[in-house]
Amino acid sequence: MAPRIDDVMRLCCELSAHEQIKVTVKNSTKGAMVAGGTAFVGGLLGGPVGIAVGGAVGGVLGSWMTSGQFRPLPQILMELSPTEQQKLYDDVMAVLDNLEWMDAAQLISLVMGNATLQQQVTSALLSYVTRELRAEVCYKD
Repeated sequence: MAPRIDDVMRLCCELSAHEQIKVTVKNSTKGAMVAGGTAFVGGLLGGPVGIAVGGAVGGVLGSWMTSGQFRPLPQILMELSPTEQQKLYDDVMAVLDNLEWMDAAQLISLVMGNATLQQQVTSALLSYVTRELRAEVCYKD
């Protein structure tokens, strides 16, 4: 079964590279920690006014730290754990239900040669990325 998962992963990487899809995994926890930490320090140093100033500065700093961290989707897909790969495989196989192939090259050729199938697999991929990875998708202009 592993070769079929590898084939589907290669297909997803090929599709996302072809579409030049980039994603960012939201780091709201990191931003919240920075904002909360600076509010705490501000409160220690300046009391109630320090909390307000520290929170505002920390909010801006946290937002700056977590923004613009888009990476190519193939890179993120290659870093998925085996469990995450299985979930993505299951989602894509729901689209490829009756399709038969011998290897990754043939699978990629079959999907890339059929615009409807390509769109359905891309949709399943993006749905997985936004639902499971909680990532924001960006298409390169």
